[in-house]
Amino acid sequence: MSSIATRTRKGSTASGRRLRWWQQLIFQALCLFIAATVLFPILWIVSMSLDPRNIARPTELRLIPPGASLDAYRAVLDRPTANPVTFSELALNSLKLAGGVAIFALLIGVSAAYAFSRFKFPGRQYMMIAVLAITVLPAVATIAPLFALLNGIRISSDLLSIALLVAAALVIGFGLMIVVPALRAGTASASVYAVGGVALLLSLALIYTAFAPERDDVFVLRNSLLGVGVAMISGALPFAIWNLKGYLDTIPKELEEAAIIDGASPNQIFFQIVLPLAVPALAVTGFLSFAGGWTEFFLSWQFLTNPRDFTLAMALYNMTGQYAGSVPWSRFAAFSILVSLPVAIVYLLLQRYIVGGLTLGGVKG
Repeated sequence: MSSIATRTRKGSTASGRRLRWWQQLIFQALCLFIAATVLFPILWIVSMSLDPRNIARPTELRLIPPGASLDAYRAVLDRPTANPVTFSELALNSLKLAGGVAIFALLIGVSAAYAFSRFKFPGRQYMMIAVLAITVLPAVATIAPLFALLNGIRISSDLLSIALLVAAALVIGFGLMIVVPALRAGTASASVYAVGGVALLLSLALIYTAFAPERDDVFVLRNSLLGVGVAMISGALPFAIWNLKGYLDTIPKELEEAAIIDGASPNQIFFQIVLPLAVPALAVTGFLSFAGGWTEFFLSWQFLTNPRDFTLAMALYNMTGQYAGSVPWSRFAAFSILVSLPVAIVYLLLQRYIVGGLTLGGVKG
């Protein structure tokens, strides 16, 4: 039966159709041309980052620079711009922003998407249309109202610390409500442990922020990474809800009905049946949210004024200077490569989930 399935007609197989030698030659030449077109700019950036001349304006194409060295990388890791901020501080700010946006977009997005997918309530269709309408709105168009809204939120540092501690208690309480019953019932799965770990890390981060020394007596939400994160989450949530809702619709309800007959609770259905089957959609949504937060520039540039709160994208823009001729191209290229590495690493870690078809495997048969 397998031979019938793998060979459907003469000269073709289930995995693809055999080509003649001249057809293979044409397609391979086309693939080589596309690969060279894509890889040449990357190779040139790597070459420019190794060029010790630190030229002010590139005027030639040389993939192998004379006297290649890592001086540009050392300069960037020490202090990338004239501001008194190190590369590690900038990377930590970007990680806070991108990681926070990805975590909150997933937690809130999958909860809202599950409600839209499984429950019927008044105004459900209008709310989904509103979510879709927000996804087509350019993020730049929301800068002015978000700036005015967040700039009006000013609280004292003591009150901010109390609010962060209360938020940490709520987060850790939410995690315990999910993990403890699963441990007692002996049904804890990887998704339950993952939710508990995220809740623990998030609560620790909130507690650390609450006890961190404050720089001003009055905290302005607009002029902080927290304010930029809130603004970014407002833009990332509609896409997360819409993307996850479409994927959850493909998961058969019969699986949940069978679990209800077996005595599963709503939490067990959500964390042990729905979430494991939705891992590919969660991976895609989380990766896109993280990449958007890591490379975000417009909101950060408009909202933040303290160099200690700057992100990598803002520092990279600061390297360009007022005129193109003053750009230190070697350090600019080295900085660009270092900024792109975390996004590439996250993609490689989530690749097996992004390209996987776990939902199809779960519903087959």
